[in-house]
Amino acid sequence: MNLRAKRRYLRELVEAKNKSFPPLTAAEKAVGFLGWHQRGYLPHCDYPGLVQFVTFRLKDSMPAVRKGEWEHLLSIEDEREKRIKLEDYLDRGIGDCHLRDEHAAAVTEKTLLHSHSESYELLAWCVMPNHLHALVHVWQTPLCKIMQSWKSYSAAQINKSLGRSGALWEPDYWDTFMRDVEQERTAIRYIENNPVKAKLCRAAAEWSFSSARYRDEYRRLVLPNVAERRTLALRVPPTSE
Repeated sequence: MNLRAKRRYLRELVEAKNKSFPPLTAAEKAVGFLGWHQRGYLPHCDYPGLVQFVTFRLKDSMPAVRKGEWEHLLSIEDEREKRIKLEDYLDRGIGDCHLRDEHAAAVTEKTLLHSHSESYELLAWCVMPNHLHALVHVWQTPLCKIMQSWKSYSAAQINKSLGRSGALWEPDYWDTFMRDVEQERTAIRYIENNPVKAKLCRAAAEWSFSSARYRDEYRRLVLPNVAERRTLALRVPPTSE
């Protein structure tokens, strides 16, 4: 698929998705919710009340000099398959992997947790060497603003501690909204087992910067609220994504 065809496909996809969701209210638009939209080569879904599985990566994790290794993955039309293949590529640990630095990883984790229970609910996370996964319940702060806040603050702190300058994170990100509790649980398992899958540790709880270390405590805190959280995700259509 060439660039023009790709842009047309994304435009038509976003238009169709927006028709399947209730329209945003004026108040929701006023605070920055964008609904279905596209940025770069990726579609995004930004509505209040959704539980979102997001992935974002360091800027050099897919370097231009190795474009031949990953460019073909961008042409995969099935979004789920594309995301799986791209994440497998990230697990190879390409780039400077600044998040291997314990201070950088700790700053990133602290950034995610900073507004937990105030602006959103963080259900799971994992800081990998060159990328990050999080499962976040969006409240009244748009996902695009949450992502911007996470990236800008962590980048400033990490650049300062590592004595570097310039862009740290890739501007775009991947997001998938969860349709039910079972999909949430599957996402949590994937997120927390990513270091095991990448052969960085033997057990998920061994990874220092992941919600797996706190899973028993998190289960007590999060699961009692699952029914309440799902009633908020009223915009999710009953049909398949």
